[in-house]
Amino acid sequence: MLKGKSAVITGSTSGIGLGVARALAGAGSNVVLNGFGDAGEIEKLRAGIEKEFGIKALYSPADMTKPVEIVAMVKMAETTLGAVDVLVNNAGIQHVSPIEDFPVEKWDAIIAINLVSAFHTIRAAVPGMKKRKWGRIINTASAHSLVASPFKAAYVTAKHGLVGLTKTVALELATFGVTANCISPGYVWTPLVERQIPDQMKTRGLTEEQVKRDVLLAAQPTKQFVTIEQVASLALYLASDAAANITGANISIDGGWTAQ
Repeated sequence: MLKGKSAVITGSTSGIGLGVARALAGAGSNVVLNGFGDAGEIEKLRAGIEKEFGIKALYSPADMTKPVEIVAMVKMAETTLGAVDVLVNNAGIQHVSPIEDFPVEKWDAIIAINLVSAFHTIRAAVPGMKKRKWGRIINTASAHSLVASPFKAAYVTAKHGLVGLTKTVALELATFGVTANCISPGYVWTPLVERQIPDQMKTRGLTEEQVKRDVLLAAQPTKQFVTIEQVASLALYLASDAAANITGANISIDGGWTAQ
């Protein structure tokens, strides 16, 4: 499906990003992994994907708060792999706190990583996509791109902004064979979600099981976490030729959360 294509996936050393990278690699795409973690473990991931799927897998340690490093990552992918055909903006962090206590440095970091980094990757990748008349930009948003929750001011703001950026880019690139879409998952069981639990326990005075049942899954009518594989399958579809006329969309995969 994507043989001969190349993809950059930010925040892809674990969780949703890694699942998407594996799905794209399984369809024949070369991939650039990005994210933080133990260097040895990341090299095992990279080498394992390359061997399992018979594609070229690279790794970039680019910091998503640093525009110069972001642009260098995209240029590295273009130089080494020949193109960035698929761009998946998935990097994200979270912090839970009442607005009056929300640390300014946490606000700045969340806006930078969850929203501003996507501007920089898109800005760097679009010229090549326009020249080739083909490209797929897929942004991992969230159910919080459509609805809000208490104590998540920065995250909700960033995800709402990401949808606006996606729609604007989709309109600008509509005649160039380039699509831009958001995937908005509900709660996916990932390290990011798992790390929220202690903060939620502290903020709300709940046990771990109460946070899972009464906070995380309370909004999802299915009462089930979305799986990484389900999100990755949707990303793979959006990267395919079958989705050539889907652009500017924000597609929910949230167990019915935003249907309420």
